Amino acid sequence: MSYSIAGFVRDQAPSRLVPIRGPEDVAAICKNLRRAQREVFVVLLLNSRHEMMRRVTVSVGSLNASLVHPREVFLPAVLHSAAAIICCHNHPSGDSEPSQEDLDITRRLAQAGELLGIGVLDHLVIARRGVTSLRERGAL
Repeated sequence: MSYSIAGFVRDQAPSRLVPIRGPEDVAAICKNLRRAQREVFVVLLLNSRHEMMRRVTVSVGSLNASLVHPREVFLPAVLHSAAAIICCHNHPSGDSEPSQEDLDITRRLAQAGELLGIGVLDHLVIARRGVTSLRERGAL
C-alpha cells in the first residue's frame, strides 16, 4: 500500500509478521538499500513482541544526505500503534561508519521516542562494505 501522508514514499506491510531478533534481521529486510544511489531513511514499525508490522520509507535524500525529522519518523509509528521502531538508512559511499549527524539524529529520535512511549531499539547504517548497528556501538 502506498500513500503520501507527510511525504511517505512507500509503506509496505509484510504478508506475515516478521520477528526481529537482532541487527542481522534488520539488515536482511533492508538489504536493498546497499546499492541505492541516494540516501534512504527507513523505519520498521514493531509490535510489542518485536515483530515487524510495516516498513516505511520516510525520506529519500541526496548522494550523501537525507533530511529526517522526528515528527516524520514517529508519525507512521503513532498511526499504526507501533510499540517500538528500528531506523535504518544507507550510505551510498559504501562506508557504514556512522557520521556525527547520524549519531545526533539517533539521540534525538531516542529522546522523542521516550516522550511518546515508542522505543527506538536500534539504528542501522547499511552500505556495500558492511552494516553498523548504533545499538551495538553504544549510541542507544
